[in-house]
Amino acid sequence: MILAILPIDNGRYGTKEMMEIFSEQKKINYQLEIEGTAAISQSEIGVIPKNIGKRILMTATSGKITAKRIKELEAKSDHDTAALVESLSEKCPKDVRPWIHYGLTSNDLVDTSNSMQMRDALQIIEPKVAKMALILAKRAVRHAKIPAVGRTHGQHASIISFGLKFANWAAEMAKHVERIEEIKKRILICKTLGVVGTGSLMGAKSLEVQKRVSKRLKLYPAEVTTQVVPRERYAEYVFELALIGATLEKIAIEIRNLQRTEIGEVAEQFKKGQMGSSAVPVKKNPIKSERVSSLSKIMRSQIGITFENIPLWHERDLSNSANERFVLPTASILVDEMLETMTKIISNLIVNEQRIVENLYITKGQIFAEFVLEALIKKGVPRFVAYRDVQRVAFEAKDKETQYIDAIKNDKAFLSRLSEKEIDLIFSPERHLGASSAIISNVNKTVHKTVKKFI
Repeated sequence: MILAILPIDNGRYGTKEMMEIFSEQKKINYQLEIEGTAAISQSEIGVIPKNIGKRILMTATSGKITAKRIKELEAKSDHDTAALVESLSEKCPKDVRPWIHYGLTSNDLVDTSNSMQMRDALQIIEPKVAKMALILAKRAVRHAKIPAVGRTHGQHASIISFGLKFANWAAEMAKHVERIEEIKKRILICKTLGVVGTGSLMGAKSLEVQKRVSKRLKLYPAEVTTQVVPRERYAEYVFELALIGATLEKIAIEIRNLQRTEIGEVAEQFKKGQMGSSAVPVKKNPIKSERVSSLSKIMRSQIGITFENIPLWHERDLSNSANERFVLPTASILVDEMLETMTKIISNLIVNEQRIVENLYITKGQIFAEFVLEALIKKGVPRFVAYRDVQRVAFEAKDKETQYIDAIKNDKAFLSRLSEKEIDLIFSPERHLGASSAIISNVNKTVHKTVKKFI
């Protein structure tokens, strides 16, 4: 029976390719590959008999060792790794069996297979982060010349290029690509050093075995460990995925806000036959952005658990083990789901340019106050004298519900300093985009440079 309490398990969230990485049989296959790779590496340098390693590897990767059989054995031993080793031994000739799992301990398999899962998860996640950066950069360029309301504290502050919103997000996603590249050497760790990290049974050759296994598995050899890989590596992995999730939520919240009825500057695509509300037929809700916001909360909650796992007793204990079976798959699957969702949102986002322009004038021109102040200062008016005049006339115009430009044209403090033509130019929004065009162009170039290997 599939329980509805775990939407990951019942297929509501998570792509097929990411789910496969964390499937039960795939995890077993990873660990069997480690067993085989360790054996052939050991045989190459004389740790175990020369003809044994290849035979162990062939059996381990034959596909004949199943989760079902391992579960049967685990029911007796109450030890999942021991059951896997026993299941592998069953498929091997008697002369091979003594050398299976030689010099290894359970966490050599567990931790190294975790790294293999993270390796393959990042191979899915990183290109999607890169794609997201490119889509956002493209949007930034597309909307670069549209003047829009810039809001601080939820209030109209000044004029912004609408494309600058997307440029900010694009730059963040490009930084995530950089971070992923940087953390790989720290988190994708191969460990084959045995019970307490000394390589005791393999002796002086243990580091060479680990180096060879690492190379074959496309991982990095551990510099030093106890029985386990230091858990701050896992904390960094989950933290980076949560950072990606937070950026995606940042985008989602802006879309949700801009889709408010009162603002209406953007909208998620509403496909034919879609229902916005079971009760209100006319509603078009930003449900996909809300989904991203919701899943991001779960993502962030995983960080605390990984930090709690860093301090373990002595050379190790099991207080981290059970929760990592949740945290690593959950974080990977959810960030992949969020990237898929946000890619669709941005690719199909409806931008209402007319509403963007209309919103500039909701305050009857008071959004231009910054530029009126600047014009007076350039005419030699002391800043705070100018500030008080700009504010006084703005508040009066608001009380009277009159256009700010008209109030300025009828006030002596301004007429003595500014001509009517100068005032008209101040109230032209296209003139107030500052360096937006250059900023967006620079971001676009940086994004393309950062993600070029994914294009």
